[in-house]
Amino acid sequence: MAAPDLRFVLDLHAALAGADRSAGFVWSPYSIGSALGVAAAGAGGRTRQELVAALAGAGDLAPVAAALADAAVLDPGGDGAAEARIAVANTLWPDLTLPVAPPYVAAVQAWPGGAVRAADFRGDPAGARQTINAAVEKTTNGLIKDLLPADVVRRETRAILVNALWLRASWLAEFPRSATAPAPFHAPGGRTAVPTMRLERRLRYAAGAGWQLVGLPAGGGVVAEVLLPDGDLAGAEPALTPAALEGLLDAAQPRLISLWLPKFRVEAAAAELVEPLAAVGIRTLFTDEADLTAVTGGAERLKVDAAVHKAVLTVDETGLEGAAATALMMVRAAGMLAPARPLEVKVDRPFLVLIRHQASGAIYFLARVTRP
Repeated sequence: MAAPDLRFVLDLHAALAGADRSAGFVWSPYSIGSALGVAAAGAGGRTRQELVAALAGAGDLAPVAAALADAAVLDPGGDGAAEARIAVANTLWPDLTLPVAPPYVAAVQAWPGGAVRAADFRGDPAGARQTINAAVEKTTNGLIKDLLPADVVRRETRAILVNALWLRASWLAEFPRSATAPAPFHAPGGRTAVPTMRLERRLRYAAGAGWQLVGLPAGGGVVAEVLLPDGDLAGAEPALTPAALEGLLDAAQPRLISLWLPKFRVEAAAAELVEPLAAVGIRTLFTDEADLTAVTGGAERLKVDAAVHKAVLTVDETGLEGAAATALMMVRAAGMLAPARPLEVKVDRPFLVLIRHQASGAIYFLARVTRP
């Protein structure tokens, strides 16, 4: 099962990474998918329909949420020295004056690391920003700093929904440090020498659709799938389809592999998510037509007016470490939801009146009114 849907992952990757495929880029489908999933729990109408369609394709959101929850608990396994640790937080930070409906509080708390913690956006937006950034930095083991820039947290901010993720996993079979040496790497700017690790081992492997896939198992049931195009990545990346990727993942079988893999660290600056999410069909969430009434139980109209994401990933001889965070900033939406059309009742002729005790049904008075 893919969580979220593979089409969402590839389409959002294309929208986030942009046209310049010569630059390194990293993001977290888990983090963004979790943040949008928690938002969907408070959404209705077209807002929810767009979120579910993006995250689950033609399916339902429940299996996606279940898969994300499963992924927040690593398999203890029997991998000996293969370490695996994960930290996940899904936190709603409402303003002190914003009422949050109890059912939505329960929905947030049902997510991995789910919590509701108040913030004083109206009275101290700078302090609220510092508090949220500090919480993200703590969850991500110091890898994600200053997720929220100063300009996105204002006195008008009513709530911020944040996902934070940190993952550290050691390889089941580490790359020997003694084998790491400079080796040629054909970068977009020309050939260069980079520190390259070497490992000979039975690893999951598949080839097809213009790609080779090698699976590197790590502790906790984590695996790093290395996808190497047969030709130039700039042309192969946009042509990779969900069906091709799923086919590679399904076809991978153990095979003796001699692997050369560069050590790397990829870090992405804060990415603004509104336009990329609109490109994959999530639009209403960011407009005055947004339906997030389940968040407040209808007490206040909300929309998301900004969304940011940061991520970092490091791979070396011992394993991998990654962190990511996503924040959705909520403000008041203009206007109110259109009220239901009232049923018109005109008491313009003789009528009866019952005056009764509601709990017991006892009738105190019964009256007929013919000349009021």
